[in-house]
Amino acid sequence: MMGYYILIGAIMLVSWYVGHKLKSKFKKYSKVHLENGMSGAEIARKMLEDNGIHDVKVISTPGQLTDHYDPQKKTVNLSEGVYAQRNASAAAVAAHECGHAVQHAKAYSWLKMRSNLVPLVSIASKYSQWVIFGGLILMGMVSVGVGQTVLLVGIIMFGLGTLFSFVTLPVEYDASNRALAWLKAENIVTPQEYEGSKDALKWAARTYVVAAIGSLATLLYFISIYLGRD
Repeated sequence: MMGYYILIGAIMLVSWYVGHKLKSKFKKYSKVHLENGMSGAEIARKMLEDNGIHDVKVISTPGQLTDHYDPQKKTVNLSEGVYAQRNASAAAVAAHECGHAVQHAKAYSWLKMRSNLVPLVSIASKYSQWVIFGGLILMGMVSVGVGQTVLLVGIIMFGLGTLFSFVTLPVEYDASNRALAWLKAENIVTPQEYEGSKDALKWAARTYVVAAIGSLATLLYFISIYLGRD
């Protein structure tokens, strides 16, 4: 188990570093005010309109970095620091979330796949580690055979979460690419503002990369335990 704790510690450290950089980047570019004076909400509405999307609402949601697109309610939810602000960070986030709305409208295959995985992953991610540890306990105290079976079930459940993490990567990168292309093509931002928006989205994407790699590393560790016990 010591190896597991070392692995988790390393993943948490890298995750903290990327998260810290992300916050510092957004703070930095929140000081780069847009020359056009548009707010995040106004940018979001314009991007939706330019893409022929008229059934998605742009609303404000509490918190920091809580921005997301809800495909069920068809709402682009912008945090308070993005909705009303008029800077490069707000422009980047607002356009990125609208990028997801565009994906939805165009039936982007990776987004459809991720949406289909949500019901399974929501259950699997909640119980997978409990099942895995239960299997390990059974292997050591009750029955190796029963414990291995329970452990394998837990690994499969955890694997669904890992799959979801990797499916999320093209979804997030594509949304950022759509956002940046639109910001540039429509002259929403100046070259300096564009570079700030691009850098902010780059670090936002890295949080998903770290999560995916961390999940894969943990999955491989559990698989090695299973194979070593087999």
